[in-house]
Amino acid sequence: MDLVSPQNNPNDYPSRIVSSSTIATMATNNNNIISSSSNSSATATPNSSSTTMTPPPSTTPSRYENQKRRDWNTFCQYLRNHRPPLSLSMCSGVHVLEFLRYLDQFGKTKVHNQTCPFYGLPNPPAPCPCPLRQAWGSLDALIGRLRAAYEEHGGRSEGNPFGARAVRIYLREVRDFQAKARGVSYEKKRKRPKLKVPVPSSPQQQSSAPTPPTLADATAATSTI
Repeated sequence: MDLVSPQNNPNDYPSRIVSSSTIATMATNNNNIISSSSNSSATATPNSSSTTMTPPPSTTPSRYENQKRRDWNTFCQYLRNHRPPLSLSMCSGVHVLEFLRYLDQFGKTKVHNQTCPFYGLPNPPAPCPCPLRQAWGSLDALIGRLRAAYEEHGGRSEGNPFGARAVRIYLREVRDFQAKARGVSYEKKRKRPKLKVPVPSSPQQQSSAPTPPTLADATAATSTI
């Protein structure tokens, strides 16, 4: 049986005497630490909430903007595939006309030749070997979108190749030829002026207006004379 000597017994070591004032001081310090930590956490909460920003609502581009972006990408791809390759700064109205003629192979509008028996007929009764072309309306809208996209990408309005005089003349010629070949008219219809409908007068105006003399009034006036 082992015996614990007084030197090795931990219960025999002298304990430190703590006064009541020391205990009160320690309790006050603990309360201050707890209150300061709670205040710091409370102040950190609004800061964290204030720093969080709600993301702006996502705006969906319109159909026009999507089509304009696709047209611009198609034209830039055409310039890269050109032989020799062309940069946007070197592009002129001549290259725009080449691009428009290049798009004719993807057209879906039947344009009759002058030798075709269906030339000038809007609804041909049978198929014919005439080629398919891009419709004038599609080309005109395409040039309008590319003209706007060119200036949005840093191009100057004075040197805009899509607004060149040669391009405007080409579109006019395409419009006139397709109108004759297809038997359709591209001229804008004039709006007829609207007829002004007289507004009925209100009951107050009708009551204030003088009443025309009646036959009885005229008879009474004659009898008095």
